[in-house]
Amino acid sequence: MTRSSLTTPGVPAPPVHAGWTSCPSCGWLLYHKRLERNLHVCPECEHHLRLSARARIDMLVDAGSFTETELPRGDSDPLTFTDLRPYPDRLRDAAHRSGESEAVLVGEARIGGTPLVLAVMDFGFLGGSMGVEVGRRVSEAAALALEQGRPLVVVCASGGARMQEGVFSLFQMARASEAFGRLREAGLLSVCVLTDPTYGGVSASFATLASVLIGERGAHVGFAGPRVVQETIRAELPRDFQTSEFLLAHGLVDRVENRADLRPVLIRLLALHGQDAADVPATDGPAGEPDPAQAEAPVLQPVESDPWDVVQRARVVDRPTTLDYLHTAFDDFVELHGDRAFGDDPAVVGGVASLGGRAVVVIGHEKGHSVRERVAHNFGMPHPEGYRKALRLLGHAEAHRLPVVTLVDTPGAHPGPEAEERGQSHAIAEIIMRSSRLRVPVVAVVTGEGGSGGALALCTSDRLLVLENAYLSVISPEGCAAILWRTATAAPAAARAMQLGATHLYRSGIATSVVPEPSGGAHTDPVAAADLLRAALLRELDELSRADVDTLLAERSRRLSGMDGRRVRTLQPVVPAGC
Repeated sequence: MTRSSLTTPGVPAPPVHAGWTSCPSCGWLLYHKRLERNLHVCPECEHHLRLSARARIDMLVDAGSFTETELPRGDSDPLTFTDLRPYPDRLRDAAHRSGESEAVLVGEARIGGTPLVLAVMDFGFLGGSMGVEVGRRVSEAAALALEQGRPLVVVCASGGARMQEGVFSLFQMARASEAFGRLREAGLLSVCVLTDPTYGGVSASFATLASVLIGERGAHVGFAGPRVVQETIRAELPRDFQTSEFLLAHGLVDRVENRADLRPVLIRLLALHGQDAADVPATDGPAGEPDPAQAEAPVLQPVESDPWDVVQRARVVDRPTTLDYLHTAFDDFVELHGDRAFGDDPAVVGGVASLGGRAVVVIGHEKGHSVRERVAHNFGMPHPEGYRKALRLLGHAEAHRLPVVTLVDTPGAHPGPEAEERGQSHAIAEIIMRSSRLRVPVVAVVTGEGGSGGALALCTSDRLLVLENAYLSVISPEGCAAILWRTATAAPAAARAMQLGATHLYRSGIATSVVPEPSGGAHTDPVAAADLLRAALLRELDELSRADVDTLLAERSRRLSGMDGRRVRTLQPVVPAGC
């Protein structure tokens, strides 16, 4: 990569002294060759210096794979605009200084071997502003991806709408948004990489409408720039205001990545949303080769256990959590963050995973193990934004025709005034309704505690599996005892009265199967527990993949309608695995 390709034409460059550049953030003098080797990231403060569009392309795509799409220029001056200089003169100067014909390049390329359509914005061309031509080119890129059935990756860098094109520039927001809407309807993956800066009309249209949003480390992204905000409302702004990290904390992007990590994470996302995964019809068999564990998946009819003992085992701190299972039972996992509206609730984790050659969306409660982890994850008790993150991931699964796996382990939804203010009941009701009509298979697994509606939000499914030492309850035993026995010390009696545990869930037909655990519980051998869970999931997903959508929805409705206590299975006592 040459130095000329790494600098951003049209943007004042940091001072240069005989092969040295001053970092615009920390002021440290940086040797050019070292800076280039470090992808133009300051090794002292990790500030990500701006890159030209072609430098971005060189960094992201497979070597030699980019072919630029020729897009003849249309009318470039719809208003015959003149300020201190005629607008056409500014366009010619921008083209000369940047070496590009417009503020976005469009073409076809490969990333990690996956063919895709690529659009990369260049801040060096009039600040990456979006006029008619930029709107047309971005829309053409989306149309090309739609025509070819390929993913679309867009790298954004823009100061906003182009003032010299007036209201025509404004309406490019709608034009590009409509093009991205068609991609979403077709179930094609789109990824927007938000780089420094991404503002105004670009941020309020296609830049935030992709399937997956990735912010580059330290990039500034927002609607109105901080100077405009301060001058308008005269407010003190947070130090990290409108940075990628700020957006991640507020649930507005899926991930924040260092520049060096952008290509690897794109490769993984493209693989998980690959053609094979997206095009497996519901009537076909499983994707990829059969997993050996699938044929060995044991089916357990639960033996009678004391319900209070089950509750105690389900609450063991060392019991595997969702993140543990994601790193052991699954082959790969790319976490996606945020509800795209308010925040990223760490009590719910989710993203796209690979299981035995099949891509799935996984959503689960996360408690953590240590005191610090448990506090950070709010003890697995979600706020409304956690359920809205899950709701968004359900939509992602349906759009890309990916089965859903949920892992349930929560004492219940977070109680508190802030949760009520943000609509806890609405969030839970919406996700239950959405999952009841989701047009892809849903397999739920109760891995530990299953407390009330907070658990049910992730339990509405085609198949409900319950681990041998897990339970699902309308209320905690302590809560039930406090209300009916007038003392929480009667919790053991309440657990027995409510018949908590796998035995009751399976016998009543609520659980479709029971997953065995190693002797003594899942926490005694987490790897073996993960293998047992993996085998059960492979079996269920294989069976469900053979049903068409109408059959799937009809059977799900029938199953939910039958949960009235009239169905009772006869149990055959068996010896649990590992005993």
